[in-house]
Amino acid sequence: MIKKSLAAFILKIMGWKIEGSLPPGTPKCVVMMAPHTSNLDFFIGWLGYSSQGIHSHFLIKKEAFNRFTAKPLRAMGGIAIDRKHSSNLVLQLTEEFNKRKEFILTITPEGTRKLNRNWKRGFYFIAHNSGVPVVMGFLDYKTKTGGFGPWFIPSGDFEKDFAQIEKFYRTKTARIPEKFNLSEKLQSAKQ
Repeated sequence: MIKKSLAAFILKIMGWKIEGSLPPGTPKCVVMMAPHTSNLDFFIGWLGYSSQGIHSHFLIKKEAFNRFTAKPLRAMGGIAIDRKHSSNLVLQLTEEFNKRKEFILTITPEGTRKLNRNWKRGFYFIAHNSGVPVVMGFLDYKTKTGGFGPWFIPSGDFEKDFAQIEKFYRTKTARIPEKFNLSEKLQSAKQ
């Protein structure tokens, strides 16, 4: 992990500020991070975590791990996933939460940097099954602000909880706005 002071300095040079915090006294949570439309999102997010002294784990396609990148990606918190055989990923990560005393997992529900009209729901069910909060992490390129917004304990009613998620992210600007979409319902409401 990069030093806090160096990460904060790099963010300052880039004009970014970090705000908010993780739920107090909670060593475990799922941070949903959005919008995610560019590779730069990862770099800024990683610097943001580092500037706060937070070590988070993240999911990344197994193809990104090779003899040159595997060690640094794991050190940064990367967990390799096989997207072709990820049907039991929610169960595997729920077990991981149950095994560990501390575990912060960051997931991009869009699942890709391309336009995705239907967010993946795994982040929600991992948190619900593990009994941990979901934190709404964000990057807003309009204000050059990133960090942690509100958090909630999943109720088990995804549609109800997702309405709260949509309301929060509606005000965030992606690096490539035309690739950011919350849902079909929200998309049709904008037209």
